[in-house]
Parts: sequence; C-alpha cells; structure tokens
Amino acid sequence: MIQVSNLSKRFDDIQAIAGIDLTIEDGQVFGLVGTNGAGKSTFLRMAAGILKPDTGSIAIDGRPVYENPEVKNELFYISDDTAFFPNTTPKEMATFYSRIYPDYRIDRFDILMGNFGLDKNRKIKTFSKGMKKQLSIILGIAANTRYLYCDETFDGLDPVMRQAVKSLFIGDMASRKFTPIIASHNLRELEDICDTVGLLHKGGILLSKNLDDAKADVHKLQCVFRDDVSRKRIEEKLCILTTEERGKLVTMTIRGQEDEINDALRAEAPIFMEILPLSLEEIFISETGVQGYDIKKIIC
Repeated sequence: MIQVSNLSKRFDDIQAIAGIDLTIEDGQVFGLVGTNGAGKSTFLRMAAGILKPDTGSIAIDGRPVYENPEVKNELFYISDDTAFFPNTTPKEMATFYSRIYPDYRIDRFDILMGNFGLDKNRKIKTFSKGMKKQLSIILGIAANTRYLYCDETFDGLDPVMRQAVKSLFIGDMASRKFTPIIASHNLRELEDICDTVGLLHKGGILLSKNLDDAKADVHKLQCVFRDDVSRKRIEEKLCILTTEERGKLVTMTIRGQEDEINDALRAEAPIFMEILPLSLEEIFISETGVQGYDIKKIIC
C-alpha cells in the first residue's frame, strides 16, 4: 500500500504539490487525472523516489521511498517522455534493466515483444511514438515489480493497443502482486481501465474515489414523463444533479440509493424509463460539484 501524508513540493515560486494526503490500495488500477501542470508528473517522481519532498512523506507499507533502494526495487517508473539510451535496441534496454531489478524477466520481455509485434533488435530511434510507448510498458511489465507508475503512458496508443495493455495489466494483477498507477490529463482515457481515480488540481487532490462506490451513489436515467406535474414531483422528491432534455426525453443524473430512485420513478408511471451507464466524467461532475468545482473547466 502506498501512503502519502501532507506531501508538498515547490520549484522556486511554483507550488507543484500542495499538502497531498492519499492512500493507494494494492491490487487496484489507480488513475491520477489532472490538467497539464496539475502536478501529476511531480507526484509520480516523488512516488518513485526521484524527487525529494519538501514536506510530508510518501511510503510503501510504512517504508519511505526516497533514498531507499530496497523499496525502489518494488516499483518501475515510466516517464512521460519515453526516454531511452541513445542508439540502443529494446534488447539492450532490457539487459540494462535486468542488472537493476533482481526479479527482471527477460523471458517475459521476449514473449511480450513477440506478442506486440516489435523487433527487439531494431534501433529504438526508428520506432514510432506509439511503438515507443508499447516498448516502455513491456520493459516495465518485465521488471516484475509490485508497482508500475505510468505517466501519460496511454497517450499515443490506439484503442486496440490500449485494450491489449489493459488485458495485460488485468492478467498480472490476477497472477501476482501488481498495482498499476496511471497518470493522465484525460478522464476518458482512464474510463475503462481504473478501479479508483484521484483528481489532482493545482497541486492538491480534490478527491479520490473508488468507482464502484461512486456508481452506487449516483445514477443516470432517461425518462419520458406523462406530464409536467409528474416530472415536478420527481424533481422535488429526488436529488437531481444534472438534467438534459431532447424533446420529451429527459436524461437525469441523480444522487441516492438505486431502489429509492426506482420506486419514486415507478410511482409516477413514466411512459419510458431506462437506466444508463455512468461515464467517469459524470461521476466526477457529481462529486466535484458538491465541493464547488466545475470539472468541465478543470479536465478535458
């Protein structure tokens, strides 16, 4: 488990991270979302022990990360700029990492390179942006660490590759102790990957939410009401967060228990009623709205 307490970092007059308190549980895909400049990369570099916090602490199972080689052996950090040594091949990079990480699996690296259709003996400088992203993930997975930090790693991957990486993560989480932490500026990029998402804004965590728990409290429905009086009764009875109209079709995001919402709506006998899946953006709109933030102005 990663434990973050009162974590802060400043660069001259820029407050990159401001008093973060956060817990990342093992065995989940954790998404860290925020605009460019929100502090995601700074946070991950501190979590990887690259940067020293100005105040506060970040630890794995109670052990500080900074200047602790034993703890660093349990994590692999994929930078947002996918940097590699000049004029190297994937095989040479894997050999380098195998000398750092005691449990590095060259055999796994070879298998994944073949599965992804990448040539391990080709110069990395000839790879496309997407191929470099794939390579960085393969190198990280082969390190066989408990934690994998991905900084904008999915940026540049096509939908097929994103699904392949997601399946790879799920497979490793089922077979060993493995927790991916994925930072992105795009909520939609994390939607079908993460179990828990933290929203970072201006160096601070607005909220961290398990998506299953969030979905239990917020629901999205489409209805066609029999008349305006029936609709007004529903608006007075239920906690409606957002409403969208297209002709007579009303789409509502409602906070509350699913059974209570269904009972209230069925009592009005609407002409049509359907429960829709919530998007990650809609979940965060409902959560940040309570705290006075307009997420549409924060996240693309």
